[in-house]
Amino acid sequence: MASRSYILLVDDDERLRHAAGKVLAAEGHAVVSAATGREALEVLKQQAGTIALVVSDLRLPDLDGIELLKQTREFLPEAEVVMITGHGTIEKAVEAMRLGAYDFIEKPLDSVALLKTVAKALEKQRLRSENRQLRQQLQQRRGVEALLGDSSPMQAVKQFIRQIAPADVNVLIQGESGSGKEIAADALHHLSGRRDRALVKISCAAIPETLLESELFGHERGAFTGANAARAGKFEMADGGTLLLDEIAEMTPQLQAKLLRVLQDGTFQRLGGSRQIQVNVRLLCATHADIPKAIAEGRFRHDLYYRINTMQIVMPPLRERPDDIPLLANHFLRAFAAELGRDAPAIAPQALGQLRAHTWPGNVRELDHVIQRAVALANGPTITSFTFAPTASSAANAPAKPEDDSSVSIPIGTTVEEATKRLVEATVKRCEGNKLKAAAILGIPPRTMYRHFSDPGQ
Repeated sequence: MASRSYILLVDDDERLRHAAGKVLAAEGHAVVSAATGREALEVLKQQAGTIALVVSDLRLPDLDGIELLKQTREFLPEAEVVMITGHGTIEKAVEAMRLGAYDFIEKPLDSVALLKTVAKALEKQRLRSENRQLRQQLQQRRGVEALLGDSSPMQAVKQFIRQIAPADVNVLIQGESGSGKEIAADALHHLSGRRDRALVKISCAAIPETLLESELFGHERGAFTGANAARAGKFEMADGGTLLLDEIAEMTPQLQAKLLRVLQDGTFQRLGGSRQIQVNVRLLCATHADIPKAIAEGRFRHDLYYRINTMQIVMPPLRERPDDIPLLANHFLRAFAAELGRDAPAIAPQALGQLRAHTWPGNVRELDHVIQRAVALANGPTITSFTFAPTASSAANAPAKPEDDSSVSIPIGTTVEEATKRLVEATVKRCEGNKLKAAAILGIPPRTMYRHFSDPGQ
């Protein structure tokens, strides 16, 4: 028996309402009936929180079915709508589907077709509801709960975040691309005393050097071409809260010096301004770069490194925590399947073995993309294999393709004599040593070919 759902059945034909209601009730559904469109709207207003599906005739005595559909979407956007159409109203039924109706059923009603369509519509409604709840849960995740994984490396990271989050100190978060550095920053903020103030993020790699200073410290009107109004920077926006500088190693040494001054006394000036602005900001920095190496190469200030590295978190790459792969894979699988309005497929043991065996150069972000691709292409209830995008390293390490021996490369500047030699030798090679055949291809006498290969000067 199907799970209990509340269905609003709208039709001015009493016999149809009675018969259809009886069929739906036999499946365990709670059916509410209305004879007119206005009655249906009253029911929607009174029971908006319970109605999951509206099954309505397109022709009603007081209200067009299309209009009822539109108002249903306003009152109850999460509900699905199935239209009942008679002869001559197929065109309007198609229009209704363009406006958001799930499907339509033709009269005379067939109980099997009715139940099948209703079941599919309710399944879509259920998946949408689950997707909404999942998104709410993800948005409500705070602290270390957002860092998915129960492996020993992740347990250690979570415990360390719990310990240092309340301490109002700067933190450097290091780790490979896609390993979860930004999520760790979210956790640090939401477990700190600043959780009720802003968490402001900026990527130092995504903004051109000429604009990054303005983004960080703001600018006054007229500070540069295009600065038509004064604008606060990220430090002002984060006052009292937390500022995350992602990929800080990409910041130029000149801007690093200005950042260091802010960290020393908490004051700065906007571009083009003279007023000292005081802020109270907790700084979190993230990078995948080797900062000690950057310091040795003169690309990063050692004094700034000491300022931002009061505490350090190192995010473990996914290849070092393979026990977390099934948990992460199933999490991404459920989330993406819900977005598509599908049931989440299962992962076959051999496919899970593929995930465990992969080295994950892109870490958790790569796993997310692999799962999305597999779900989007899944044709059945089980994923039996995964495909992995080629990486730069794998392309570089791939076996070299054999040269195409159907052509000869002759650089500009090659002498005629040398070019002739290359052409003759390549043609003979192409003909597997058959000089007669090569001579015929080149259009030269065989004796010329043999003379070429017997000449010691050649």
